[in-house]
Amino acid sequence: MIGFIVAGLIIGALARLIKPGKQNLGWIATLLLGLAGSVIGGLVANLIGTGDIFELNVIGFIVAVVAAVLLVGTAEGLAARSKKS
Repeated sequence: MIGFIVAGLIIGALARLIKPGKQNLGWIATLLLGLAGSVIGGLVANLIGTGDIFELNVIGFIVAVVAAVLLVGTAEGLAARSKKS
């Protein structure tokens, strides 16, 4: 469980580094988005047969980071839209 949280933080931090611009997200949001990305990466790796959902592998990690980048962008867009309202 601790490894899953650490992986979520690392994936979330990488996603924020890859995504251009400044994101107004705290470390808890980064953790949650990284965890969501890692679950998505694990599911995709499991579906294509390269590993288990709780197993760290290269394809799952890459998909997790890409998914987390997309999630960070979505969260950033939703936060900006709610500020305008």
